[in-house]
Amino acid sequence: MTAGPAVADGGTGAAPDVRARVVASASRALDSGAVGLSRVLAIGALIVFLGLLPWLSGNGAEYTILRARYADLEATPENLAMVRTELGLDRGPLLIFADWLGGLLRGDAGDSWITGTPVLPGVVAALGVSLTLMLFALAVAVVIASLISLPALLAGVRGVPQRGAGAVAAMLTALPEFVLAALLLLVGAVWLGWFPPYGWTGPVYAVLPALALGMPAGGLIGRLVSDAIADASAERWATTWTLAGLSRARVAGGIVRRALPSVLGQIGLVLVGLTGGAVAVEEVFAIPGLGRATLGAAASQDLPALQAGVLALVLVAVAAGVLVEVVRRLLLGGSLRAGA
Repeated sequence: MTAGPAVADGGTGAAPDVRARVVASASRALDSGAVGLSRVLAIGALIVFLGLLPWLSGNGAEYTILRARYADLEATPENLAMVRTELGLDRGPLLIFADWLGGLLRGDAGDSWITGTPVLPGVVAALGVSLTLMLFALAVAVVIASLISLPALLAGVRGVPQRGAGAVAAMLTALPEFVLAALLLLVGAVWLGWFPPYGWTGPVYAVLPALALGMPAGGLIGRLVSDAIADASAERWATTWTLAGLSRARVAGGIVRRALPSVLGQIGLVLVGLTGGAVAVEEVFAIPGLGRATLGAAASQDLPALQAGVLALVLVAVAAGVLVEVVRRLLLGGSLRAGA
């Protein structure tokens, strides 16, 4: 007589749990879809803005182009109109955007308004320099972040979690890249004479720029990882693993794997920030990278080169974000698939 109600109670208790899981899963899917849609719309709006940049530039570009290409001509209305026609600025915004986007799909980013040569080869070469510099800087950041977070990891393995990365990490994080670049230039190149002050003709030329770009990033990443390691070390499973006699190396590996996914999103923002910091560092050390080339294109109003440079920087930032998300999913593994 009592078996029936027990079964019924169990059945009615399970249904709300199933509904709750379905609702939670649907909510997560909607949130993820909304975030993805907002990112796509933001990137799309940026591409439209870049495509319309020549049309949005107003009446100032033709003066610069006239001085650069036709120095012997006066800035008369007729000559300025000739330049606008030559650049295609007299067309409507839709045609300007359609031509630019169609050229990109064909692998043609347009010709420089200053030199008249295709801008894509120069942008690709500059991008290669910037990516090399960012890889060196990333290596510096990883080393510094590892040294900063090591005390927190050792304390966590001993069962005494500690927060805080210390004054060194705070100091590194507070230093702007251009200030650090100028300081390293004065000390390492001018005073000590150990490294070349500018240029990009060998690995030794990457030492000072990589330090200037990687030290602040390493300090910030180290602080983030240290706090995440302290939080992971304070969880019960870490104490259980230690009491169960697992080796310190395995406990440390578990703590790191538990800590990293929670801060990888913030680390991704730090990596994206390297693209902005590279502009100042490349300018200080006269490195022919993408940031310096884009800054020069903006100063000279060479809009096709500026369009290609900004688009390349955006693609680098998107690639960094995608890479961080892939690493996060690999670390979470089955937990992510289970919706944990």
